Amino acid sequence: MLKSEIDRINELAHKSKLEGLTDEEKAEQAELRRRFLDDFRAAFKQQLDSIELVDPDDPRLKNRKKGS
Repeated sequence: MLKSEIDRINELAHKSKLEGLTDEEKAEQAELRRRFLDDFRAAFKQQLDSIELVDPDDPRLKNRKKGS
């Protein structure tokens, strides 16, 4: 997500608190928030998928050289 889109989310949130939003602005805000969450979830999932759990007591790892 672009910085300009995040800035727009914040701008709409601020305007919403001060004076309210038009129906068009509410729709734009919802779409931007949805895209932000989709991007966040995808990045978080990718990070979790790259994690490798290792049990040092696993007998299958005993034959591996240290540092491998």
